[in-house]
Amino acid sequence: MNEPCNIAARLPELARERPDQVAIRCPGRPGAGGMAAYDVTLDYCSLDARSDAIAAGLSAHGIGRGVRTVVMVRPGPEFFLLMFALFKSGAVPVLVDPGIDRRALRRCLDEAQPQAFIGIGLAHVARLLLGWAKSARRLVTVGTRWGWGGTTLAKIEAAGAGAGSQLADTAPDDVAAILFTSGSTGVPKGVVYRHRHFVGQVELLRNAFGMEAGGVDLPTFPPFALFDPALGLTSVIPDMDPTRPGSADPRRLHDAIARFGVTQLFGSPALMRVLAEHGQPLPTVTRATSAGAPVPPQVVAKIRELLPAHAQFWTPYGATECLPVAVIEGRELEDTREATEAGAGTCVGRVVAPNVVRIIAIDDAPIPDWSGARELPAGIVGEITVAGPTATDSYYNRPQATAAAKIRETLADGGQRIVHRMGDVGWFDDQGRLWFCGRKTQRVETAAGPLYTEQAEPVFNTVPGVRRTALVGVGEFGRQLPVLCYELLPGADAATVEPQLRALAARHPHLAGICHYLRHPAFPVDIRHNAKIGREKLAAWATGLV
Repeated sequence: MNEPCNIAARLPELARERPDQVAIRCPGRPGAGGMAAYDVTLDYCSLDARSDAIAAGLSAHGIGRGVRTVVMVRPGPEFFLLMFALFKSGAVPVLVDPGIDRRALRRCLDEAQPQAFIGIGLAHVARLLLGWAKSARRLVTVGTRWGWGGTTLAKIEAAGAGAGSQLADTAPDDVAAILFTSGSTGVPKGVVYRHRHFVGQVELLRNAFGMEAGGVDLPTFPPFALFDPALGLTSVIPDMDPTRPGSADPRRLHDAIARFGVTQLFGSPALMRVLAEHGQPLPTVTRATSAGAPVPPQVVAKIRELLPAHAQFWTPYGATECLPVAVIEGRELEDTREATEAGAGTCVGRVVAPNVVRIIAIDDAPIPDWSGARELPAGIVGEITVAGPTATDSYYNRPQATAAAKIRETLADGGQRIVHRMGDVGWFDDQGRLWFCGRKTQRVETAAGPLYTEQAEPVFNTVPGVRRTALVGVGEFGRQLPVLCYELLPGADAATVEPQLRALAARHPHLAGICHYLRHPAFPVDIRHNAKIGREKLAAWATGLV
């Protein structure tokens, strides 16, 4: 019999090989000096045995193979035990960012048509008051049940105690999870993950970054911690609000890093900015990784200063639908900084094998078959597409979105594969490196031609006093007026900044058409990484001012 294709399949092996190694370490009660005591731990033996018990108890409660199950639990031991239990049983966890707009959240849950709902007490209150997940009939409360949340996780685990291995014989194409996008450029969509996608991600991450078992990881985006047990790492869950990485307390992060000898950390560009501005060295960290949006060059430079000389700072490129696609290390990223600040876009590095990345002519219409795509040569900006082991093939209950983002390609041997349209624009240079130029939907189509956000904003971000800028278009598509919105650093003088922005545009031919400059107090950003600028909202704001 073939071994199950399942991200949890490595857990029983690790429980045998290194039973006492801490798999998950979570902040608990308040500790000395106001720092959290990390008194909640799960070793590999406990994580495997307890997730088996929970999987058995859930199955007995009707939450088993193929059952779509909303999980609304804070990042802690229960979250990781639940997720691995659901993977083991072949159930289908449904994850949605709880911080998104309430109407969008309800729509996401309606689309997913969940059959079960597992959440903390407050999540069940919201479920009842706001009409979330009405299709869910099997309910589980994590913590104290208040009378309307079905049974409790504690009872589920007790019912399954001693049941033994619960690893289902999941096949590569079986649905493993439904993960909703952040919705930073529209309504969130439920990405259908199959078991082969998760397994493929683990392999690509291991190979791309040389990850070895035994390291200590600080994943400031909790879902990424799910990869750690499959890689034999120890996850230290940070003492912070994961929905507000830009507001994280750097002292708490440094406390965890120092206390547990963290060797690698993941954070969004907003979190990396927090660490960069704090300015304290990171002597134990040998690998830092940042994704979710382009990392500002000055943040890259500062983080590299804070890391040991032999450490690496990686900025992988990808999306919920396909990750990782390409990677670049901080040294090379710094080497390309001058080109970025001259308007080339942001270099995202070399494609991670065995992904196949190609640039096609920009087209806003669906392309059902690859024969309908026009591949572009190096040096020409177009839409980025990718085929590979982590390229997902559909959105749940969103046929139009699936048609817009997926292309079916027939291979030379008669087989077929799905090509994912990243929704980003970019180009390849003559060294085979991929450059990111912005979101396709956020390009500004003027009468003189298109402007791309990542070929404009880094140029203006060099002006002293500017925190960040955002290029948006106002008016009819194809005849849009380009508008540069800008946000200032504290204490900066707007009266001196705007003339410098205008003078800079005049020196760059591709930016000379920007005539409108608007100061904004604080850009809207995505809930997941606090890094992707809500340019659609800025465009609506700018429309009333130009």
